[in-house]
Amino acid sequence: MMNVDAMGKKDIFTKVLAIIGSILAWLPILLPFVFAVVAFIQGSGFLFDYLMPAELFLVALVGGGLLLWAALRARSRRGLIAWGLGIAAGLLIGSQALAVVTGIASGETEPAGWLMALIFAALGAYVLALVMVGVGGVLLVRDLFRHDARIETA
Repeated sequence: MMNVDAMGKKDIFTKVLAIIGSILAWLPILLPFVFAVVAFIQGSGFLFDYLMPAELFLVALVGGGLLLWAALRARSRRGLIAWGLGIAAGLLIGSQALAVVTGIASGETEPAGWLMALIFAALGAYVLALVMVGVGGVLLVRDLFRHDARIETA
């Protein structure tokens, strides 16, 4: 029989979903830093790929989906994860659409000025939304592994 308490399902499947989802949600945020440090140590200079979180959106999407599934099962952190994932997807699509509409993506327009700043601001907000999903995942994992003293006393 599965352990169901006031928070929802805290079984091993939900915990595995939350852990894998958290790892996948954080990868697009952490990998640019890891690669920059490795390149610096190897003597290639400081090479930081600030577009990598956008390039790895599918990894973040899978991770966010797993986190959302775990959050729905556990009935915890659903709003934080769902809103973060939705905002991230919207901002990424919006920044890409803005780059295409303005001609920056095709090279018709020089990538400078307030339009480029707006695109970078949307990408920055996208990264913050991914961090929101990742934080939601860490909090969900913490909630799932928290020892509930009420069960023992009952």
